[in-house]
Amino acid sequence: MQDDPQSPPPVKDRPALGSLAMLWRFARRYPGRIAAALAALILSSAATLGIPSGFRLVIDRGFMGGGDINRWFEYLLMIVVVLAIASALRFYFVSWLGERVVADIRSATQANLLRQAPRFFEENRPSEIASRMTADTAIVEQVVGSTVSVALRNLVTGIGGLIYLFVLAPKLAALLLLGIPLILAVLIGLGRRVRGLSRASQDRLADVGTVTSEVLGAMKIVQAFGQEAREAGRFDATVERGFATARARIRLRAVMTAMVIALVFGSITAVMWQGALDVAAGNLSGGSIAAFVLTGGLVAGAFGSLSESWGDLLRGAGAASRLDELMTATPDIVAPASPRSIPASDQGAQLRFDDVHFHYPTRPDQPALHGLSFTVNPGETVAIVGPSGAGKSTLIQLAQRFYDPNSGVVSLNGVPLPEADPADLRTMMAMVPQDSVIFAASARDNLRYGRWDATDDQVWDAARSANAESFLRALPQGLDTYLGEGGARLSGGQRQRLSIARALLRDAPLLLLDEATSALDAESERLVQDALARLVRGRSTIVIAHRLATVRAADRIIVMDEGHIVEEGDHNALVARGGLYARLASLQFQDAPVA
Repeated sequence: MQDDPQSPPPVKDRPALGSLAMLWRFARRYPGRIAAALAALILSSAATLGIPSGFRLVIDRGFMGGGDINRWFEYLLMIVVVLAIASALRFYFVSWLGERVVADIRSATQANLLRQAPRFFEENRPSEIASRMTADTAIVEQVVGSTVSVALRNLVTGIGGLIYLFVLAPKLAALLLLGIPLILAVLIGLGRRVRGLSRASQDRLADVGTVTSEVLGAMKIVQAFGQEAREAGRFDATVERGFATARARIRLRAVMTAMVIALVFGSITAVMWQGALDVAAGNLSGGSIAAFVLTGGLVAGAFGSLSESWGDLLRGAGAASRLDELMTATPDIVAPASPRSIPASDQGAQLRFDDVHFHYPTRPDQPALHGLSFTVNPGETVAIVGPSGAGKSTLIQLAQRFYDPNSGVVSLNGVPLPEADPADLRTMMAMVPQDSVIFAASARDNLRYGRWDATDDQVWDAARSANAESFLRALPQGLDTYLGEGGARLSGGQRQRLSIARALLRDAPLLLLDEATSALDAESERLVQDALARLVRGRSTIVIAHRLATVRAADRIIVMDEGHIVEEGDHNALVARGGLYARLASLQFQDAPVA
């Protein structure tokens, strides 16, 4: 575990709100809702500005004009009713858009993540990705479902109010405009710094999620080694870094808000002062100055609120940019424009490695394979053995085309893997990994992961062949039993047999077994080995193993060391040769005969 989370990537130099264009790409799919929201927004702003006009009529034509005062109050009440209905409609349509856009963004982001090769997740922490999918989308939802609407309403109200002020008193309105350039200068000048801090604040929040998931996922190790105090301190340090970044962002936004409000209301006060002098001189009516004061207050409030909306928009832009990075990431492994079909075979598949050289992208100075060449023939079981770090599991990842070799060719049934569609390629393979992957779902869904359209009869046949039927039938709800996160309700041997049943259900011509019996007790290993014996029949099989007892019956054994093939043959021939395999066998079998 690292003591410090990785530093966030630098913020790309783009317009302050440029990242929000991504939100518009999703929102514009719903033009009817946008039109309804805009119509309600304009109507509510118009009704808001109609209230000062109503008061002007009440004063000038009701109180001072000697007219029917009830008529003008009814007019004012009608404006209030229109304002209430328009505001409710604006809230509904804008909130709907916010929820819909966030749902679409989450789906699009997840769909693109599922296309990425393993390299992407080596360079991007899954816990940080999860934070972006939750915390960042929550911010985006607030921006689309509230902030944008509030900002547009304030903008329309402010501009409409300025126009009405010019109608009421052109000289006073012109004086009021003098403060607007200063307000814009503050918003633009401080906005970029607020955006940078908003992005950094989200990164720090992701760090908190990373530390939390890492520690809680390894709680037994933490407690077994007495590291509770250290982990609490590490978490506190991560939280404090997040708080420090948030404090800087809040402080800057507070300064920006104070400056904008001071400029807005200072301008209004100065103009009102001049207006009072005009009323005293008889140049303005009492109703006009009352309407000007109310409208000026609305304009001041609208432009003052824009500073807070601006800060939220900048924060939303930071969240949108982080999501956009996930959504637009280009996968390393893609299907060619015209993929070749892989010919089928009734006797299994032929997998061939020709002079393959490879190193992992994150470890460019540490070659994993050197000039590797071998062939797995149809129906043949080939075991790959060797010390840790020899490159055994790398073969499996190249065979599934999770990576492409730096040089050389890997081919299946005569078709080089880059010339085929990866999805078609992987349908010809079934995998039983060392660490059984059990999803937090029912037993049926976990088994059908091998073939989603399988019937219950097919599921039970596969479970029976994998020696899994008895414990599956003993579950409280049978196949409908929820297995818990990571298969917490099953033992290690049961999880492994369920993985074998899943591979049986897939019925693929090439079988990949990566340490499928490691860390099992003797009884569980016997049951798993018995299931594997049925699984390999009629298939080409690659068996990765440390325990040589599990590979003695293989048709051929390939011994690897430091990315090279150093020996090849059957068990007896390799023991007689007295090389690396014989030394490994002597260590594992000790005094027992190895031939």
